[in-house]
Amino acid sequence: MTDTLDGLTTFLAVGRHKSFTAAAAALGVTPTAVSQKIKLLERRCGVVLFQRTTRRVALTEPGESLFQRLRPAIADVEDALAALGDYRGRPSGNLRITAPRVSGAWLVAPLVARMREAYPELSIEISLDDAFVDLVASGFDAGIRLGDAVEKDMVRVPISSHSSWSIVGSPAYLAKAGRPRAPEDLVRHRAIRQRLLASGVVYRWELERRGKTITVDVPGGIVTDDIGLMVALACAGAGLAYVPDQAIERDLSEGRLERVLEAFITKGPGFCLYFPARTQEQPKLRALIEAVTSFRGQEGKREAAGSRPPRPARRR
Repeated sequence: MTDTLDGLTTFLAVGRHKSFTAAAAALGVTPTAVSQKIKLLERRCGVVLFQRTTRRVALTEPGESLFQRLRPAIADVEDALAALGDYRGRPSGNLRITAPRVSGAWLVAPLVARMREAYPELSIEISLDDAFVDLVASGFDAGIRLGDAVEKDMVRVPISSHSSWSIVGSPAYLAKAGRPRAPEDLVRHRAIRQRLLASGVVYRWELERRGKTITVDVPGGIVTDDIGLMVALACAGAGLAYVPDQAIERDLSEGRLERVLEAFITKGPGFCLYFPARTQEQPKLRALIEAVTSFRGQEGKREAAGSRPPRPARRR
């Protein structure tokens, strides 16, 4: 396949310098190489572009026409290539991130606010989606997911050390159905069950007793893939829900929900930032990594001080 642009840079150099020798010096090649390029270009175009004598080189009429039309176009191309330098330095352009819906307010909001403050010229787009997302195929620069849900070939940057979930019910539901005291009691309760978007299966509740994992398939006639709806249904007294602590803080503090079986709940894997290895040198991605690292350090100090910050989801 013929490259229609082949030889145009050489043509412009000769037209600008009016000399094959000077053009060759400017391009860092030999005069013979320049002459060959021009001959091939003239043959491809079907016209003579230069009048050459032993003492001077001049553009022909079609050569002058081509030169005048190409010069601004090539200048635009050179400007576009020069602008790539911006991507090697300060973060700029558009940064696209995918994250689970439940992490939006707790995690994504402070990260985005921090980056916009530091890099106002950087445009940031966030897509909240609990399902698995192929970063490359979907055009995302990076993703945020729980560590055990990330593909093995991705670079991972930890954000949180763990995640925390709770089993909750409304006071009205617990007054009517009773408060479960052990995992075995759950079979006599109704569950608001969650379908995992990544796998399509209905989640079976994972608990722990004396270091041993217990899996309970709690009965229930309601299944949804939205954690916000699960919380709302639990507040309405529809049953027990297994949901992230971060999604229920206000409902707990205002008395709409109560925790049960706290002694049997285990901590899950934490969130991490992930991205393809080949993209990690992009300034915008390096800036995101720095923001995540700073955020993780602040969260670590809060936990060490004994505060209980909002936490991310446990699994998915």
